[in-house]
Amino acid sequence: MSVLVVVECADGEVKKSSLEVASYGAQVAAQLGTTATAIAVGEANEANLAKLGEQGITKVLYDAEPRLKDFVNNAYTKLIATAAEQESAKIIVLANSNIGAAVGSRLSVRLKASLATNVVELPKISGDQFTVKRGAFSGKAFSDVVLSGDRKIIAVKKNSTEAQHDAGKTAEVTSFSAQLSDADFADAPKQVVMQDQAGGVLLPEAERVVSGGRGMKGPENWGLIEDLAKALGAATACSKPVSDVDWRPHHEHVGQTGITVSPNLYIACGISGAIQHLAGVNSSKVIVVINKDPEAPFFKAADYGIVGDVFDVLPKLTAAVKALN
Repeated sequence: MSVLVVVECADGEVKKSSLEVASYGAQVAAQLGTTATAIAVGEANEANLAKLGEQGITKVLYDAEPRLKDFVNNAYTKLIATAAEQESAKIIVLANSNIGAAVGSRLSVRLKASLATNVVELPKISGDQFTVKRGAFSGKAFSDVVLSGDRKIIAVKKNSTEAQHDAGKTAEVTSFSAQLSDADFADAPKQVVMQDQAGGVLLPEAERVVSGGRGMKGPENWGLIEDLAKALGAATACSKPVSDVDWRPHHEHVGQTGITVSPNLYIACGISGAIQHLAGVNSSKVIVVINKDPEAPFFKAADYGIVGDVFDVLPKLTAAVKALN
């Protein structure tokens, strides 16, 4: 028996959220006195997969089927389920990402497994009782959930655990085939078109995000946001009111009804901090708020706050970042 960790890859690189779940899975395996095996999905590079040993993974299964480069729900579900059966894995750990959320529920049905999403801590294991702590109500509350199924699936919230790095350790990368057929790819998209994103950084995967609200006063001022984002290598985002009035495209809207992001750094410029917006960004590791209104609600959720006019602060902040670069 081993713990199976689902590792998402893109452009040959292992995603940051998957490095976190690899470490999480390895720690769960240590609790159970077993080892952690990973199954790679997406466009992977074997050399980078081997580096998962630094996170405590002992073996990585990799299916080189080219159609697995892009997300296909049926195919990914069968791939992971087949790996779980082969490894006799009773615990499956994945990121609470768009892919993890879609695959996790299907896996739960297919494997008759208990599922917990938004998990924020290592499980508490006492005898046969397996309890996990998960976020609820957009991160405003937590609940302890007992997973009673023989198989258990844990979807770990981004930024809730640190990725460990034991330099020099490597994992064994093993070829694996789930014997996928054309029928497994029947729901594959005919074409994948990536949305244009300022700075070339995709918002859902960005480690740094610069976001603007109505305090920017109009689309003609967005160059200030883009200049700082470019200097930081960040993606740009916006609040819902901004996208509603077409100052920015809807695919940049973050919040409860838009995209949920979990970057290491989220800079909010001229955004008041309505609860609907906070629901989409409260998994960010560090939140910086710039607003001239010292009573703006966003300051209560911020790690750092600057009370000042964005039109004065942003040029100075961009110049400071460029000087450091």
